[in-house]
This record gives sequence, C-alpha cells and structure tokens, in this order.
Amino acid sequence: MKPGNLDHRLCIAPMMDHTDRHFRYFLRLISRHVMLYTEMITTGAIVYGKQYHRLEFSEQEHPLGLQLGGNDPEQLSRCAKLAEDMGYDEINLNIGCPSSRVKTGQFGACLMAVPELVADCVAAISTRINIPVSVKTRTGIDDHDSYEHLHDFIKTVSAGGCRTFILHARKAWLEGLSPKQNRDIPPLDYNRVYRLKADFPGLGIIINGGINSLGQSQQLLKHVDGVMIGRAACKDPYMLAGADRLIFGSLLPAPTRTQILEGFIDYTTQQLRLGASLHQMTRHILGLFQGQPGARTWRRYLSENIFNKDSGIEVIADALDMIRAA
Repeated sequence: MKPGNLDHRLCIAPMMDHTDRHFRYFLRLISRHVMLYTEMITTGAIVYGKQYHRLEFSEQEHPLGLQLGGNDPEQLSRCAKLAEDMGYDEINLNIGCPSSRVKTGQFGACLMAVPELVADCVAAISTRINIPVSVKTRTGIDDHDSYEHLHDFIKTVSAGGCRTFILHARKAWLEGLSPKQNRDIPPLDYNRVYRLKADFPGLGIIINGGINSLGQSQQLLKHVDGVMIGRAACKDPYMLAGADRLIFGSLLPAPTRTQILEGFIDYTTQQLRLGASLHQMTRHILGLFQGQPGARTWRRYLSENIFNKDSGIEVIADALDMIRAA
C-alpha cells in the first residue's frame, strides 16, 4: 500500500509555461498547504534530453508532485524513481493533454483510448517507488465519451495501482480544437465526476475545470475529495491567501501582499545570484494586486522594466511604491 497522506483538498494544476519552480515558490508564500505540481515534463526530456534542471525545486515547495508525460512503462518508472530520490512527494501521469505535439508522441489524452497501457504504466511506476501515483485525465476523448467508457477506464487504471484521479470535467477533442479551445469549448460536466466518486468511494477523486474561487471550491468539496484550480490562480494568485483557513482549517492569519512580496524579493535576490533571469521570476507576480487600486500601474511598470538588461530587484520595490501611492 502506497502512502496516501497527501492532502489534495486544494491543488494547483500543472500548467505549461506557468508552474515552473519560481511560480511554485511564489504560491507557497501565499499558501502553506495547497498541493503544487510541476509543468508536464516528458520522459524523453529527462532520459534523452538531460533536462534535469527542470526537475529542480526548493524545499519550501512541498508538498510537490512531478507530472510526467510518456507512454513507455520502463521509461516512466525510471523517471519516477529519479523524482522520488530527489524528494518529490507524488508522481502524476498526464493522460489529459490534447495538444498535437503530445498526440504525435502518443501520450496525453489519446491514451484514454488504451486504458490497459495506462494501467501498465501506473503499475510499472508504482512497483518501483514508495510515493503515491496519481493520474490526471479527461472525462472522455472524441467519440469515447460515454460514462461507461470513463468508468471502465478508471476501473482498469486503478487496478494498476492508482488511487487518486484528477478529472478535468470536460471531454477533449483531439482533432479540430486547439489546447486552448479544449479548455473552454467542450462543456463542463461536474455531475459525471460526482457520479464517478459515488461509484468509486475508495478512490480519491479531484475535480478540475472552470473553478475560479475558493467559495466555488468549498461547494465542490461537498461532492469530491479535492479541487484543482488552474489559470484562475495565475490571473489572481492572491485568491489563494484564504485557502489555508477556508479549506485546510488553519488558524494562522493569511499573509498580506506586502509580506508575500518581501519573501519573494528575498528569493529573487538569491536566484539572481545563481543566474536566473529577472523576467522569468517577476512575470509570475503580475497578478498579485488583481482587483486592487493601482493594479494596472503595477502590471504595466513591471512588464515594461523586467526585460531591461540593467534592471534588478529594485524594479519590484519601485512597483510596490507605486501601488502604495495609488
């Protein structure tokens, strides 16, 4: 039996070009408890590309899961073992991405059509590591979108050793829609995910898709075990400041935006010394003052200055002074 003590009540979705280590550190300054995930990293990028730097993280980011993309059980298990040795808390298998690049590589959402292979991948990972394995998937793909197909997929893959499933509550069209369109056009079907939880009470079922607030998350948690928020956390990251109290029952006060910035300035200063670029870090804090007076000035000043070669940490301090004067 794999450890199952990770708390998935509120998770941040793996998002390409968003959930890098800098964004994850920033979010951890806002919430101590939300479950974080890396961007999807393919097994090929690790096994052949030597992109180990993409696996790096700060100890403060825990709890943290690595999302892997691939379809070869042996390669997936090798990468999972490497991640476990590095200290990751969970391995998540991507069976939900509908991009053409992913489809060409025969992984992501197209694997919903071959549940036996997904089960083999999960079994290979699970037998090699001692941290939990989860699967992130859709409710269906193309014409494989009946509840019966989804039920059989979950049943088959859970037999391979997966006890936690993250369901983006939309089907995916592998032809005719872009990844962005696949996030919006197929209709949401939360009831299908609720039904899945009722049919598999022993599994952890986390719902994803169209979730924009902590209040909505609290309502969804009446039906499922966890909620995963995506781009809403990029647009308005401070929405997570109330998560520790509202979702996880913490008695500690939520950090202020200024306290978060102070922590992030310390982190950015350290990372600049190690060779990280200012814009790669600062781009993640553009939405920190979403809905507040001066938010537009904050975003504009940062956007106009973080790419200048002579800019340093003072850019953030100057932008904060503008907010205070607003």
